[in-house]
Amino acid sequence: MGKFIVKITKAGFRFNLLATNGQVIAASETYSTEDACLKGIESVRSSCLGAIENQTVENFEVQTHPKFEVYQDKAGEFRFRLKARNGQIVAVGEGYKQLSSCLNGIDSIKRNAPDAEVIKEELPEIEKPGLKKPEKPGTIKEEIM
Repeated sequence: MGKFIVKITKAGFRFNLLATNGQVIAASETYSTEDACLKGIESVRSSCLGAIENQTVENFEVQTHPKFEVYQDKAGEFRFRLKARNGQIVAVGEGYKQLSSCLNGIDSIKRNAPDAEVIKEELPEIEKPGLKKPEKPGTIKEEIM
């Protein structure tokens, strides 16, 4: 079974979806709150059974949302983005050299996301967004009266 790993970053909250082998198969945008990030995970779960729109072929058939859009980036790699029912991108995949590998990544999401466990990674208190690290020892100037 796959896992959603929720991470706290300096910019906010993100998640990665990992396959059973531990490989990252999809990543999210950065969310400002943990609640919004968890809603993003639920959106992936409800959207991941959507159709695949292969934009790498001429005259491709446009699919309705939710859907996976498969495209080729400027470097020639195949990528996908998962769009929710409202058209928002809720997850993206890495670049693949082969279209078949990209499609395998989508298949892995379809198999893993619906029942994936959610794990929240905790950072040490000092690294959480909005908190400043304390000064290094010896950098506080003492006033002598």
